[in-house]
Amino acid sequence: MVDLKPLKREEWRTPVECLKEGVLSHLNVLEMEALRLSRKQQLSLQQQSRVDDLRIMVEKLRAQRDHLKARAQSTLSLQQLKAMVGQRKEVCDDDADGDEEGHSESLQLHLSLLMAKRAQVKDLLQGHHLIGGYDVTEASRGKGVCVSIATAFQGHYLETYNLELDVARTVRISRHNIPPFIPLEKLAQDNLQTDLREFLGTLSKHLNAFAGRRQQVCLIQEVLKGSVEVMESNALFNMVVLMCTEPGQKGTAVLCTLEYSDLTRFLPTKVVIESEDKTLPTTPKWKEHQSLLLETPAHTVLQALKRKGQIV
Repeated sequence: MVDLKPLKREEWRTPVECLKEGVLSHLNVLEMEALRLSRKQQLSLQQQSRVDDLRIMVEKLRAQRDHLKARAQSTLSLQQLKAMVGQRKEVCDDDADGDEEGHSESLQLHLSLLMAKRAQVKDLLQGHHLIGGYDVTEASRGKGVCVSIATAFQGHYLETYNLELDVARTVRISRHNIPPFIPLEKLAQDNLQTDLREFLGTLSKHLNAFAGRRQQVCLIQEVLKGSVEVMESNALFNMVVLMCTEPGQKGTAVLCTLEYSDLTRFLPTKVVIESEDKTLPTTPKWKEHQSLLLETPAHTVLQALKRKGQIV
């Protein structure tokens, strides 16, 4: 038997209250469902955005792959084309009466080979231009580069100097074989961090000028031995004193002092002529010689004077 207890006054609910409570409960359920759908839609949009980003990345990687594959195939095809041209040439040599179609195919192979060579040379020139015209190789397992700077004078190659740069964080010089009297530290302070090409260009000027000054002294000692004597020179060859003799019964000795205040040049900035004969440096002949020494390498001027009999 069910025990029916009378409801208290505060527990009584009118039909309107019951209806209101049901509506609010239903609205609450709808609100929760709407919130769940909104979150699901937002998550779906995020996933779609991520998928789009990944698709773009895949396209970029695919394009890079195709580019690298084309470069690899270009290099490979150059070798293959050389082999094919060689084989075709052997066939043509064996069969001198080859048909027109075979001749056309051979011409096409030659044309393809030339185009592949042109593309390869173009890539090499572009890379050479990007690194400023210097030979650069990887060093320290990719953490540095080694730059080679060749020196030359009057069309003849001389020494090659190497400079290893650490580029892991900031650019700095780790090793080198640059002569100690070249102002490498000052040049590095001026441009190494801000303009690498300017730094290498200035360093190259210093090295080539030094090599040029030293080569002139070496040529004077070799070619003009017995006529011109190198009385004094230093390690940097920015101060050179030469002694020659003017022809005559007395055989007047003449000292030519070459001063190089600009270390990026192989020509002197100042030439001083001295002699026991105090009037000799002021003569028009030696004034002209002095001007020539300022404009022309010393060994060339002295060789010309010896040929003309103006020094012995």
